[in-house]
Amino acid sequence: MTITDDLQKLLDILPQDLRQVLEDHPKRDSLVEVVLDLGRRPEARFPNQAEYLSEQPVTQEQIDDCIQRVGTFGGDNRAGIEQTLHRISAIRNRTGKIIGLTCRVGRAVFGTIGMIRDLVETGRSILMLGRPGVGKTTALREIARVLADELNKRVVIIDTSNEIAGDGDVAHPAIGRARRMQVAHPELQHQVMIEAVENHMPEVIVIDEIGTELEALAARTIAERGVQLVGTAHGNQIENLIKNPTLSDLVGGIQAVTLGDDEARRRGSQKTVLERKAPPTFEIAVEMLERQRWVVHESVADTVDTLLRGRQPSPQTRTVDEQGKISVTRQLSVVNGRGGGHQAGGEDSFAGSRQANGWRSSGQMVALPPPSVERERVTGRSEFDRLLDESFNYADTIDFSVSKQPGPNGEDLPLHVYPYGVSRHQLEQVISVLSLPVVLTKDIDSADAILALRSHVKNHAKLRQMAKARHVPIHMIKSSTIPQITRGLRRLLNIDDPEIADDRELQLFLHSGSDDEMDALEEARLAVEQIVIPKGQPVELLPRSPQVRKMQHELVEHYRLKSHSFGEEPNRRLRIYPA
Repeated sequence: MTITDDLQKLLDILPQDLRQVLEDHPKRDSLVEVVLDLGRRPEARFPNQAEYLSEQPVTQEQIDDCIQRVGTFGGDNRAGIEQTLHRISAIRNRTGKIIGLTCRVGRAVFGTIGMIRDLVETGRSILMLGRPGVGKTTALREIARVLADELNKRVVIIDTSNEIAGDGDVAHPAIGRARRMQVAHPELQHQVMIEAVENHMPEVIVIDEIGTELEALAARTIAERGVQLVGTAHGNQIENLIKNPTLSDLVGGIQAVTLGDDEARRRGSQKTVLERKAPPTFEIAVEMLERQRWVVHESVADTVDTLLRGRQPSPQTRTVDEQGKISVTRQLSVVNGRGGGHQAGGEDSFAGSRQANGWRSSGQMVALPPPSVERERVTGRSEFDRLLDESFNYADTIDFSVSKQPGPNGEDLPLHVYPYGVSRHQLEQVISVLSLPVVLTKDIDSADAILALRSHVKNHAKLRQMAKARHVPIHMIKSSTIPQITRGLRRLLNIDDPEIADDRELQLFLHSGSDDEMDALEEARLAVEQIVIPKGQPVELLPRSPQVRKMQHELVEHYRLKSHSFGEEPNRRLRIYPA
């Protein structure tokens, strides 16, 4: 990987004292930007830190002196240095005077797209997503050079702020044979995009920062004319574009569709659902999480459809190490509990020759089962589906093992459990208080069993497929609550539920809520232990909110007693009956 940055040309526009400090700085080669704000100390920013270059605040004379050495500031308040990739952005006051500068270092990095070169060569349109500073423009520049020089395609770059090909009328050598069209006014970028197609016969159009609805429509028009598009857009992930009404057309657009009764029943969904409106403008999307770790969605259409159905896609994750070796894994993203928002993920290697055996294994997941598994689910009912459906009616466990051992697959304790849809915090609390021999894992292939919410398993076929392929049993609970989690873990360990709750279990109830909840639970506990059980008399508790009453019901159920809510809100309350 080769890097060129013309750093000295950027340093030459800075005041003499600041230039000298940076020239002698040990980290000058990793400099990201220099910030000059009127009345504040000048600041240099590096990838993982920032430091002041002087104790003296920046003066207006210093800012004006820097402005004289750079090009003209355009309508987007950006300027550059001719024949370089550096970008100087201005901050103006209310009268239009420049009182601040951000001088960003522009670097041409050759070889940066090795991770996705195979995708670039397919001729399909590619959308790059990522936070500012992660290297989207650098990758775009290198893609344009590879397409023009190595694949001999006619490439036109729509360079809104001269950031891709540098400032000045002569384009920077980093773009190779690609041609560059400058944009006089940023709000007219969509017109220049159409003009490029109509006047210059490109095979590839490269666009940086698609940000308006007109630009999104222009991109769709270009794609429909058979031209390959390579661009970047505002947003870190595809989910951001789906939720953005301005840019959602890039991934096909979203529309509400009303289903018939039969179709809604077949899908198990509401009658009004969200669906993709049209084919995506960009067929491939790349989420640049870090400079050396990119997530690739090989089919944007499939990813969007999966997200709209409430499931998580399984994209590729591509990484490159210091030696330049590229590794490709496939990631399973699972939302673990709606309340906590915790996200767990695993990765499966493409070395699909190894067969999972359900035991705790090497930590690598094998490839997903072939499409025939999904076809079997649609066209005919498999034994696995039959077992799953039966479990919703009769049991809380799907067990793929042949015989029942102390652990689900006869493994040694502690038991490794993969939580799916269950609050990790509550799981850890139960395991800690009850001293259970259980370890939570984020890797499904190293798990001995899966503990999942019943509703989540029913709606996520992919988890069922993976569990079946690895012979890992799924144990289901009705809700992510302390009593349900406790019983689920006891079943996993083949521990019988005690007839009467012990002190440790009661501690879980009485110390897992707000003060109001704790008061209500303490009230229920005293009523059970001092009146209902010893005297055999029913007890009415004080009126409580529905959420708190639910917790009281669960606590009473833990004592193997019955309870019932009666009365009208807000005076609805619990009545506990003796056994």
